[in-house]
Amino acid sequence: MDRFDREAFDLILMDVQMPVMGGYEATGRIRQREDLKGTHIPIVAMTAHAMKGDREKCLRAGMDDYVPKPLQPLDLFQKIEQWAQCPDRAAADAGLTVP
Repeated sequence: MDRFDREAFDLILMDVQMPVMGGYEATGRIRQREDLKGTHIPIVAMTAHAMKGDREKCLRAGMDDYVPKPLQPLDLFQKIEQWAQCPDRAAADAGLTVP
């Protein structure tokens, strides 16, 4: 969160299970800060949770997309390219709206 407050990013790859603050909580805090600034940075969940409904849970938490672990390099690179280069287009392709 400290780095998010100090630096600009094109994309955040968010691990859902982190030791100090979980990815869902971190995403919620980022989205709250963005609401104040009027900005939006794409957040892609990276998680070993690959059960039915896990992707939807990540999206409900405010993440824009989801990549299950173990990571498949091609899938990860496609998500990075999709969201970092053109987040509005990526959101439209995913059926989402970017504020």
